Amino acid sequence: MSVLCTVPLVLTTLGATQQTILFSTEDGGRVCADLYGHGTRAVVLAHGGRFNKESWREQARALASKGFRILAIDFRGFGCSTGPGQTDFDNAPFENDVLAAVRYLKAHGAKTVSVVGGSFGGGAAGDAPIKSAPGEIDRIVFLGAAPNLSAEKLKSRSLFIFARDDCNDSGLRLPGIRAQYEKAPQPKELIVLDGSAHAQFLFQTDQSTRVMQEILRFLSMP
Repeated sequence: MSVLCTVPLVLTTLGATQQTILFSTEDGGRVCADLYGHGTRAVVLAHGGRFNKESWREQARALASKGFRILAIDFRGFGCSTGPGQTDFDNAPFENDVLAAVRYLKAHGAKTVSVVGGSFGGGAAGDAPIKSAPGEIDRIVFLGAAPNLSAEKLKSRSLFIFARDDCNDSGLRLPGIRAQYEKAPQPKELIVLDGSAHAQFLFQTDQSTRVMQEILRFLSMP
């Protein structure tokens, strides 16, 4: 059962309320998250490995100002979130944290829930609908990411956004992400940006406005 922390509401600069909450996962984990805004359309924000729930503050407030209810989570092993497997980063069941966030929002009045995930958080976001019931997650935005599992099993509308020259120690990420995109079922979209910024680092570049516009457009589509 989800547990709501008794913490005060804080008024943000954009007029959306922010509240820190705590809820459980199906495998006995505990997720700390920041809740912004109101409304029946909800979005989970899933951070990358070099970020945390606070890193989404600007994007969360912007989306909340457009009528979305936003839940920015800390994955197990980050912040005050805990859970089985958290010390084994490569194999931890991070998708359970995403699913717990989705189910928390559904249990508290959300009609639809989508997920925006960056880097490893995008992988967890992609694995969540693969392991969930059809229709449980409305749509997914992948920032510099793709599901860890085969994308052909996705059950959600998907938007892939990444920079053309984004790379890691193994080389460019583009071929692997594009291969997963090709496997993903329709409806889906692919946006390739100039530059090399990875995932949430896109918000620190001159592409930030474009990325937010594309996310808002995608989440607002009927």
